[in-house]
Amino acid sequence: MSLNAVTILGSTGTIGVNTLDVIARHPDRYRVFALAAYANEQRMLEQCRVFRPEYAVLVDEAAAERLQSALAKDDAFSVKVLSGVAGLEQIASDQGCDTVMSAIVGSAGLLPTLAAARAGKRILLANKESLVMSGQLFMQAVRQHGATLLPVDSEHNAIWQCLPVVEANGSQTPLNGLRGSGVRKILLTASGGPFRKTPLSMLADVTPEQACAHPNWRMGKKISVDSATMMNKALELIEAHWLFNVEAEQIEIVIHPESVIHSMVVYNDGSVLAQMGNPDMRTPIAHALAWPERIEAGVEPLNVFEVAKLSFERPDYERFPVLNLARQVISNGGTGSTILNAANEIAVASFLEGKIRFTDIAVVVEKVLAELSSHSADTIDIVLEDDRQARATAKQLINSFH
Repeated sequence: MSLNAVTILGSTGTIGVNTLDVIARHPDRYRVFALAAYANEQRMLEQCRVFRPEYAVLVDEAAAERLQSALAKDDAFSVKVLSGVAGLEQIASDQGCDTVMSAIVGSAGLLPTLAAARAGKRILLANKESLVMSGQLFMQAVRQHGATLLPVDSEHNAIWQCLPVVEANGSQTPLNGLRGSGVRKILLTASGGPFRKTPLSMLADVTPEQACAHPNWRMGKKISVDSATMMNKALELIEAHWLFNVEAEQIEIVIHPESVIHSMVVYNDGSVLAQMGNPDMRTPIAHALAWPERIEAGVEPLNVFEVAKLSFERPDYERFPVLNLARQVISNGGTGSTILNAANEIAVASFLEGKIRFTDIAVVVEKVLAELSSHSADTIDIVLEDDRQARATAKQLINSFH
């Protein structure tokens, strides 16, 4: 059996590192074809030495040059070093690659993931922005080019595992929606983040360090802040809308602080199916990587006796106003979700730099949505232009705060 050649977009981040951990446990099944990151040449160098990929890509050209120099000193193996977005697109669509793990955080993952779809690859999707920014175009590309799209986000992977088997492009994902499948609605779970019980009057003064201290998951700074504002759930709501072809009204968000149930599906006969497990991203990674088989992920099975208690709450929309914004952009259609995502990325970066308060993040996103008009997302150029305008508008708005 030939080895499955895997490209990892975002190899130095949390998802990328966990993907490499799973791959390392199965050298008889997988090999690393290419690794990609933004600028962390030191970790990339270490990964190249261990996994010997054919290509290594760093988006930052200076970092790529330093990586090239470091690799040139080792004659034991040869790695082709590329840079820029063009490098990402090349390794995502290369004919030597079978599977693409899309784990780059933010809008930077859109173009290479779209390139993988157009090349008909098996895509393990952890980059939710690909669907948030360009859901219509992305899903069209998946269908048109026969790509296989498998969700890796723990919540969407859980939903996928709980849905009935519907063959479509090699995936169980019901691309024609829930009608006729016996499913009534999807329950999208959320931990509630670190400020679930913090008095509303104190939220304006929370620090980036507090916002990044997630109670259950170890994640990067940006996604940790998104969890604290629940923007991550807002983005996942949009992602689920496109991934499972359902309306926002068919998706209910449930606060589940223990993060043991990763999501649920409600059926017409009253059954509720839930996917449970320890909060470890290697589980959904291994599930998507090996589907339809099951492989060892290095994760201990859930001990239900230790869990003992599971609790659920309805989300507080005053505490988490971005949830309403997500439902709004789904209802309006077009590039509204692109604008929401772009404004949020600028706002989160500004918060982490100490330029705005935690509560200003939602304010910035709401104001940018109000100021800019949404357009029909017919081409990638329209999507990218509205993304650019939203970022510029968000930066101007943030500057006015001072």
